[in-house]
Amino acid sequence: MTWTISSPIYAGWPPRKQKILRANCPGSWLAIARMNIQVAVLCDAATDDNGKLNLLGAFDTIYARELPATHPQCAVALRVTFSSEDEGKRQMKLNFVDADGRAIMPPIEIPVEVTLPGDMHFGTRNYILNIQQLKFEEPGLYSLDVMFDEKVQASIPLLVRHITPPI
Repeated sequence: MTWTISSPIYAGWPPRKQKILRANCPGSWLAIARMNIQVAVLCDAATDDNGKLNLLGAFDTIYARELPATHPQCAVALRVTFSSEDEGKRQMKLNFVDADGRAIMPPIEIPVEVTLPGDMHFGTRNYILNIQQLKFEEPGLYSLDVMFDEKVQASIPLLVRHITPPI
């Protein structure tokens, strides 16, 4: 199994002189001003090009002719926006589980340090995790849970379906 973490923080435009966030938009990220997972997806491949997250072949279902099934290659792509309230050392953890909550692969823990320059209100990072030879013992519902500091921030559902070939 291999994984790659991509890209430095890219901040919002236009740059500001202060980190004071002034927004009168209740319920909007502008008023809440905390970490926001903009994209969380399973896909065939993903790349980061100077802060742009490129996705190829997003999916939520795998069709398997035989079980157990091994999916040869996929990627988990995340795009996370951090605010000044999120600054400091964080721990990101990815946990791939079956419908009963049992891990189907070892959890992946990634230390994350969020630092924003003084004139930035927010920063965005892309994270790409490449997974090879992912094994599914049974058909059913699976989930990739994305946690920051042990709190689930997003879950990516995946359905594995067993199909029988025509006779």
